[in-house]
Amino acid sequence: LVHIGFGNVNGEDGKRFKTRSGDTVRLVDLLDEAVGRMEKSLKQRIEDGTANITSDEVHETACAMGYGAVKYFDLRRNPTTNYKFSYDQMLDTKGNTAIYLLYAHARLESICAKAKVQHDKDVDELIKSGKAQISIVHPSERKLAMTLRMFADVVEETLDDLYPYHICDYLYALSGAVADFVTQCRVMGSPEMESRLLLCRATAIVMRQCFDLLAIRHVMRI
Repeated sequence: LVHIGFGNVNGEDGKRFKTRSGDTVRLVDLLDEAVGRMEKSLKQRIEDGTANITSDEVHETACAMGYGAVKYFDLRRNPTTNYKFSYDQMLDTKGNTAIYLLYAHARLESICAKAKVQHDKDVDELIKSGKAQISIVHPSERKLAMTLRMFADVVEETLDDLYPYHICDYLYALSGAVADFVTQCRVMGSPEMESRLLLCRATAIVMRQCFDLLAIRHVMRI
């Protein structure tokens, strides 16, 4: 056995994290609050017409994202240091949060799904056929591909010191490369569509492996 030390969880005032009555905050209450806030956010997205899930899927999706957000907020930093707990930071859709990462993954899968419906390009069939290949030309494609190649090294580094924040940092960097790729490189209807779909799926697979290592449940649609 190897002992991994950890610091204190403080409130936003910098003091030991407690309830208003001074009691220790229970983990189950943190998780319930995170899920409740995510449910509210997802329902608002449905009302705004920006969600890819139905009302019946809200609770299950909120559980995956809320629980994942709490886990990731704790795992993303060196466990020996103290940190301030903040729901607003933890559930932010931007920055180094599980919510941002889960959205990045869902975006990749959404691209693959739309390609099948709108262009009759099934990425799973492309993989099975073995005919399509990934062609790296654009700088954003290269950046994403090179980040993917770092995955094995990150796992080795994590095994050396047993600090999962290495995987968190990598996942955040990978999501940043994804954001750059989907912004700079058109997938739908482009001459490079098949290659870029394969790159999207390869990236989604690596992201799911990272989520599994962090015990965070991924979602395919949000």
